[in-house]
Amino acid sequence: MPCGNLRCRNLIGAVVLAALALALALALALPAGHAWAWDDAKYPNWKGQWISINPPLGGGTPVKFDPTKAAGRAQQAPLTPEYQKVLEDSLADQAKGGLGNYPTARCLLGGMPRTMSSIYQEFVITQDTTYILGGVDILDNRRIYTDGRDWPTDALPTSLGYSIGRWVEGGDGRYEVLEVDTRGPFKGPRAYDSTGLPLHFDNQSTFKERIHLDKSDPNILHDEITVFDHALTRPWSVDKTYRRNPNRYPNWSRISCAEGTNYVVIGSDVYFLSGDGFLMPTKKDQAPPDPRYFKRVQSAK
Repeated sequence: MPCGNLRCRNLIGAVVLAALALALALALALPAGHAWAWDDAKYPNWKGQWISINPPLGGGTPVKFDPTKAAGRAQQAPLTPEYQKVLEDSLADQAKGGLGNYPTARCLLGGMPRTMSSIYQEFVITQDTTYILGGVDILDNRRIYTDGRDWPTDALPTSLGYSIGRWVEGGDGRYEVLEVDTRGPFKGPRAYDSTGLPLHFDNQSTFKERIHLDKSDPNILHDEITVFDHALTRPWSVDKTYRRNPNRYPNWSRISCAEGTNYVVIGSDVYFLSGDGFLMPTKKDQAPPDPRYFKRVQSAK
């Protein structure tokens, strides 16, 4: 039935408004509307750059599992006799110029738990995942899933493992502590520090963490971490701490280990690249690499 122009315009306008209202209601009801439930105020303020309180005791590396002790033997790790020997062999090899049991020197990822000893960390909290971005000169990025998921049945080996977390509320109803469970399979080899302090070669470590702000200082962050590993005679627990950098524009490393390393791995041997671009041995009486795929070129007389 024909209608007047004004009547039609009013009818069309009413239909459009009804459609928009319906679309908005549907959008709010859809799973995508889940983001509307995000309450940032309920989560702790871990923003900024966190500098590891990890002094280089004894003049050694600042990357240590227990920050209150020097690296290597001084860590007093509860190692089994078999893995105490791995540490001693690593130290002896390094004394001869080798790398020992320290894969990170070859620009392999440090993995867990070494990454939590990095010079600095950044924590990015979202509703379903907390990201830990850190590294010394290799960037190890952790993902801690807090969305209630179960453990995967087909996880591939990685240097950092798979982490599932749970937020714990404090007395005021806000989240106060992030409890984290990290499991393998891991990709090895891994070491706690540059001395080659070892984790078990079966790569079946598990880690439990409680990450939280200091109760008396909101600019101090704690990572209470416990290692369960077959190279240990008992679980090994330490409290790693970090201080928030007050600088609004902190410096973040842009260095890649691979672009600056002078170590060259050929087969099972490690050589050193000299300043003039030639391979050097790292140990006394080390044999040169096998040249079987190179033709010997006769020098001109």
